[in-house]
Amino acid sequence: MIYPTILCGGSGTRLWPLSRKSYPKQFVPLVGEETLFQASASRLVGAGFSAPVVLTNSDFRFIVTEQLAGAGLDPLAVIIEPEGRNTAPAILAAALFVLDRDPGGILLVSPSDHVIPDAEGFRATVERGLSAVARGEIVTFGIAPTRAETGYGYLELSDRHVAGGNPVGLSRFVEKPDAERAASMLSAGNYLWNAGIFLFSASDMVAAFEAHAPDVLAAVRAAFADARSDLGFLRLAPEPWSRARDISIDYAIMERASNLSVVPYGGAWSDLGGWDAVWSETPRDAMGVAASGAVTAIDCRSSLLRSESDGVELVGIGLENVIVVAMNDAVLVADLGRAQDVKLAVEALRKKGASQATELPKDHRPWGWFESLVVGDRFQVKRIHVHPGAALSLQSHHHRSEHWIVVQGTARVTIDGEARLLTENQSVYIPLGAVHRMENPGKVPMVLVEVQTGSYLGEDDIIRYDDVYARGQGAKG
Repeated sequence: MIYPTILCGGSGTRLWPLSRKSYPKQFVPLVGEETLFQASASRLVGAGFSAPVVLTNSDFRFIVTEQLAGAGLDPLAVIIEPEGRNTAPAILAAALFVLDRDPGGILLVSPSDHVIPDAEGFRATVERGLSAVARGEIVTFGIAPTRAETGYGYLELSDRHVAGGNPVGLSRFVEKPDAERAASMLSAGNYLWNAGIFLFSASDMVAAFEAHAPDVLAAVRAAFADARSDLGFLRLAPEPWSRARDISIDYAIMERASNLSVVPYGGAWSDLGGWDAVWSETPRDAMGVAASGAVTAIDCRSSLLRSESDGVELVGIGLENVIVVAMNDAVLVADLGRAQDVKLAVEALRKKGASQATELPKDHRPWGWFESLVVGDRFQVKRIHVHPGAALSLQSHHHRSEHWIVVQGTARVTIDGEARLLTENQSVYIPLGAVHRMENPGKVPMVLVEVQTGSYLGEDDIIRYDDVYARGQGAKG
């Protein structure tokens, strides 16, 4: 049995402003209708594959389950990392989980944000790696390079890979090269792009950590031994987890182990590492313009134009080799050749204290989402979307009162122990200090407009009395 293991805790900055720390690119439908995470999980479904094992953090746990459900998938496990410690501890935790339930289990570890259009072809490539795994080898997958790319790491093969894509010996890992070195490796013919995808038996990976990173193994093994179940999630124990070194699987194991093989993959692949990659993966018109959303392009060439907010009309005139991404709280305009420098913009925004560096205007929660429509002196107006059957926590506020107006669906509202049903166009007032809760008892989403008034309107002004999502005091929503 192959256990698909999806790493889903990252928060990249190169696709800002659409991808932010609060809601990173793997959860966004950047290419096609599915999100990158949903596509990553869906391509690993088939005979011989178990339900997916997902590694993520506490902030993303409900997003993960919601998006899996949206793709028609039920996870085998969602393992919560107490804090980010890079890929080596995360992969080891998954290996320990699989080893505990299936001593002969094989893990296929994949990032959650790659684009691989040919799912069937990729699964066939995975199957070609099983013979090497049976020999006790750790398999990584390499992408046949199509250009002298400087944004990827490379795998140097012991020989030119043979036809059919069978496993080949790995000589060494090569860090991201400069342009001259990348061109040299492309012409040499025995280099592949490093896809960061791995196939191995759980027992072999644990043995590799015993040999090459025993300190990481001790910490992660203790975190797994003291893990606890929480609302269907498996939470690793925080204290021993914090002792695990922050280290990638490449540095901890892959650059030290000798039992390594590479399986070449010749199909289309992208890690969507920047807006230039999104432009390459998006259908373009005859002038090379990739447009998404409410966009009007006049005499534009080789550009990416995306409007990501309802009601924002993006018009480009005479643009060439330009990226424009418009949202209702931030706009990116950049040269297509400077796509990798978007992270510099995010860092600059962080330094000036701009919330747009990390936070989206739409705030996702276990029960749904909300967004601020208007913020003024002592008042704020929000739109709140509550999933069918979901409920906010029983709570009160020190500094604000609230008015709720239902605009879609039905709300069950409890105020100081008294419950009532509100339907469309009905409203209710929640006085400052009142203990209240909002629920959606229906089978369709419930949407309401909330008007807050008071001296302080921060999301941390909350006293939580009961919460079906087991969040602590001060947690948002």
